[in-house]
Amino acid sequence: MLKTEAGEAFRSRVRSFLDRELGEGWAGIGALAPEERAVFRGRWREALREERLLAPTWPEEHGGGGLGLAEQAILQAELVEAGVPVLPFETDQFAFTLIGPTLLHWGTPAQKARFLPRMITAEDRWAQGYSEPGAGSDLFALSTRAVLDGDEWVVNGQKVWQTAAQDANWIFALVRTEPGESRGRGISMLLIPIDQPGVEVRPIRTITGEDEFCEVFFTDARTAADNVVGPRGAGAKVALTLLGFERGSASGALYAGYRIELDRLIELVRERGLDRTDWVRDRIAQAHLRLEMLRYLGERNLAGALSGAPPGPESSIIKLYESEYHAQVTELALELLGDDATAWRGEPGVAHLGPDPLGSPSTPAAWIRQFLTARAATIYGGSSEIQRNTLGEQVLGLPREPRPVQEAR
Repeated sequence: MLKTEAGEAFRSRVRSFLDRELGEGWAGIGALAPEERAVFRGRWREALREERLLAPTWPEEHGGGGLGLAEQAILQAELVEAGVPVLPFETDQFAFTLIGPTLLHWGTPAQKARFLPRMITAEDRWAQGYSEPGAGSDLFALSTRAVLDGDEWVVNGQKVWQTAAQDANWIFALVRTEPGESRGRGISMLLIPIDQPGVEVRPIRTITGEDEFCEVFFTDARTAADNVVGPRGAGAKVALTLLGFERGSASGALYAGYRIELDRLIELVRERGLDRTDWVRDRIAQAHLRLEMLRYLGERNLAGALSGAPPGPESSIIKLYESEYHAQVTELALELLGDDATAWRGEPGVAHLGPDPLGSPSTPAAWIRQFLTARAATIYGGSSEIQRNTLGEQVLGLPREPRPVQEAR
């Protein structure tokens, strides 16, 4: 990233803040015991809130820091390198990376005034309602419906693969609001309270033995008529804007997190006496080169955002490259473990999504868990196949892949 005097001054401010809050001997959140991590996350979130660093680029009147994207990237990198969460709660990811920026772009003044400050205080905790049992990567095949009844929408349907929905009290969901329209033309984005009788949340046990994912069922659930984000029926356009924010928001943290993970993998190589083995050295060199490419992609993405370019289909490059890179690196980790990769031994690590943070263990359990979650990352958020289609059709201008014919819903 291009260094500027203002940027370096902000970096010094962040480092002073970290020194003050963390003190000497801090080894990273990954080094804490699980019960200690839970306590730390709450305290750390409050420290970020008081410093106005939870939402650094949001306007100050909404509780943000009023900073620019360059400062946000610096902040993210410094936090990750220090081994502290950029967003302490799982629901913060959806508030500050997804629906918050989308409301700033599409929301009405009343929506911004109502929802944004409550994201800062965590009074409102958010989940995302996109995928359905019959509409995963083909998002616009969804069937959840909302019908206007006076001054409220009545919602019926099902969503699946909601991260941290059991901890949320609001969900932003894509639903069909326009009878007779098909695919993306009849969809709106609604903000729906979860803590009401018409919403049921059911945890899903994953291959790692955890239940971070959920199903969400709507049975005559209700939300206010003015809780539509963007124009009614324009949910497809709003959703694409949100996805652009999702894939372009972590330019600062992206490289730093994977760099920490690769350094831990190199330590594993040395511990096992494989640092002079040709095939291992070749694979580590390949991983290093791919990681540097990821850094350049992140910087290019940031440069585009700094120039004022809106999020577009090019954001699929980051999603595709990052998820495929992580799958390859974690596969290498299991190859290095050899027979030890068949036994779930030791502490299992910290992160549900992405690489484990600074201080995390390098146990078989930690690497196995990362291997399994990295495979899932090539599917959730839009599968690698869908990303390639998006890039081919919308960026390179290649002919569209044939779509199945669907009747209007």
